[in-house]
Amino acid sequence: MSDHAPSATSLSRWLYTTNHKDIGSMYLWFSLSMFILGGAFAMVIRAELFQPGMQLIDPNFYNQMTTLHGLVMIFGAIMPAFVGLANWLIPIMIGAPDMALPRMNNWSFWILPPAFLMLASTLFMEGGAPAFGWTAYAPLSTTYAPPSVTFFIFAVHILGVSSIMGSINIIATIMNMRAPGMTYMKMPMFVWTWLITAFLLVAVMPVLAGAVTMMLMDIHFNTSFFSAAGGGDPVLYQHIFWFFGHPEVYIIILPAFGVISEIIPTFSRKTLFGYSSMVYATASIAFMSFIVWAHHMYTVGMPVAGELFFMYATMLIAVPTGVKVFNWVSTMWRGALTFETPMLFAIGFLILFTIGGFSGLMLSIAPADFQYHDTYFVVAHFHYVMVAGAVFSITAAVYYWLPKMCGRMYNETMGKVNFWISFVGFNITFFPQHFVGLAGMPRRVPDYALQFADFNMMSSIGAFIYGMSQLLFMYNVIATVIAGKPVEENKTWEGASGLEWTIPTPAPYHTFEVPPDLTKEKIHATA
Repeated sequence: MSDHAPSATSLSRWLYTTNHKDIGSMYLWFSLSMFILGGAFAMVIRAELFQPGMQLIDPNFYNQMTTLHGLVMIFGAIMPAFVGLANWLIPIMIGAPDMALPRMNNWSFWILPPAFLMLASTLFMEGGAPAFGWTAYAPLSTTYAPPSVTFFIFAVHILGVSSIMGSINIIATIMNMRAPGMTYMKMPMFVWTWLITAFLLVAVMPVLAGAVTMMLMDIHFNTSFFSAAGGGDPVLYQHIFWFFGHPEVYIIILPAFGVISEIIPTFSRKTLFGYSSMVYATASIAFMSFIVWAHHMYTVGMPVAGELFFMYATMLIAVPTGVKVFNWVSTMWRGALTFETPMLFAIGFLILFTIGGFSGLMLSIAPADFQYHDTYFVVAHFHYVMVAGAVFSITAAVYYWLPKMCGRMYNETMGKVNFWISFVGFNITFFPQHFVGLAGMPRRVPDYALQFADFNMMSSIGAFIYGMSQLLFMYNVIATVIAGKPVEENKTWEGASGLEWTIPTPAPYHTFEVPPDLTKEKIHATA
């Protein structure tokens, strides 16, 4: 903070801070609040689907809930959580004093709360919140959209600006501020996954900005980018959106891979198996994420050659993902495993994310996808990747690094109970959706045929169980921060296997050698 900044009251500390740890904490607290909001929208959806027929809300409000649930969870909860972890951990992991652009870091956070306040306020505007789904397909989002769509577009622009600023900061930090001797191939996997993710974000957020700007033009300035009546094409919107949307899925899951690559070696008491292959697999996934977007669009009438290209490219992306799963399992193989809370969530991630990967392979097959498309099978697949993938890994990361962040130990028993309730609740919610999807139940519909009633009731019960587990998680975290038992640095705790381990200790990062001729003067000159 400069000499002319306001005095360091508790409020100004957060408003004007340029400290990477403070900004990381703000991202994480903001993410938690958005999880609560997005989860509340999901509870409304599942309460309505508890029985067939219209029970609680009208169909238009149901569609508003599906739109806001998706937007808040992806852009408000999952992405800021990973950015918060990046802010906290990357400088520590690479030996940097702070992020490269600390003032921009502060700004990239503080534009988020107004953006989501504006997005949530669309619920109270004329015509209600947008009801076109988080994908905002034209013409639902242009010709038939409520007036609040303009505020939705503005909010998306702000979110994009925040993401781009955060990404540039992460790239600049990793590329310019590594400690002497910390080469690229000695960086922790979490740093690697975020470096690659940041490049993805810089590449695709302008594409989303272009899509919503064309929407704005169609709505207010009489253009016809997506209107067939004026010579445009609604399918053009889908191509542009999914060229952003598919890399976005990997933007969400790559940092999760980094988290799991830190946690599994720690609780296996082994270094990560196949470090270099993990780096190359991550880079391969990032590259291929740009050439598979139209697998979301098999039913729009593409040429068969196009369908075949996207089908084979999508199948191919399973190979580097399989390499990563193999390496995680190999890391655990013959390790001295203990099953503390972060490890339980990491193993839960491994099992459930793999199931999501297999259902994704099924969806990649074009002729089969004609049947699965827009059914609850897609919903099940997506949530096995997003929730069991991203959310489980965020939970694991918070439990893993919380003692490091606040110097206090969480309640281990409560953490394990949280895991088991989450694991059971999640599977009761989403596993039956594979079956109703294969039987033909369409997604985004508030009513359904009688034959789907039992599985939907099961899904709704599971969703409320899972929601309860998140409240338990929230209580454990807040209680730890406020009144947790202090953890002495380097104090050893007895692990379940009888081996000693250190709390709080990050994953065993790759050691780097300092050149023998390096003097203090040289270090200061480098800095």
